[in-house]
Amino acid sequence: MLNAEPKKRLATKASFAPIMNDLKNRFPHYSSENVIVIVAKEQALYLLHNGIPVEKHIISTSEFGIGNQAGSNKTPVGVHIVTEKFGTNAKIGTIFKARVNTGKIAKILTKKGQRSNADNVTSRILWLSGLEKGINKGGRVDSHSRYIYIHGTDEEGRLGTPASHGCIRMKNQAVINLYKKIPLKTLVVILP
Repeated sequence: MLNAEPKKRLATKASFAPIMNDLKNRFPHYSSENVIVIVAKEQALYLLHNGIPVEKHIISTSEFGIGNQAGSNKTPVGVHIVTEKFGTNAKIGTIFKARVNTGKIAKILTKKGQRSNADNVTSRILWLSGLEKGINKGGRVDSHSRYIYIHGTDEEGRLGTPASHGCIRMKNQAVINLYKKIPLKTLVVILP
């Protein structure tokens, strides 16, 4: 579990019980074996296995805040699924433009607050689609049409604070590891 905090520091299964119950009630046709829960307030991503948190990763949500409107550059909330994955076998730090491997490798900036000259999407992409009509699905709130991803970043030193343009940023090695574990149609819950 590279880049994950030790298990003793993770929240308990009980902490996620209301979320798991809601998913099982409202989205019973999706597997709840593996679920990703993103807590913007904590700037944390939890990977749950059968409702038990097994990993916690530091992330960055949007520097513009939480919101679902197209053009806002905000991170959307609600229940999503992973609908597409990009980056299989790409080298760590590979830069993607419009989900295409550019063949370029980003310099990973690890100093606190250090910024790159671009909003680079690196290493792996998990493309999200909303499941809640009017909240994150359809019209001007559609997360898939807004290109909301979980992805690597070259600004690793900014993780832990809101820094993205709407997506969820992770450390490159962490997103590579998550990518290997997460099948398509994995449920992703984004909380404010």
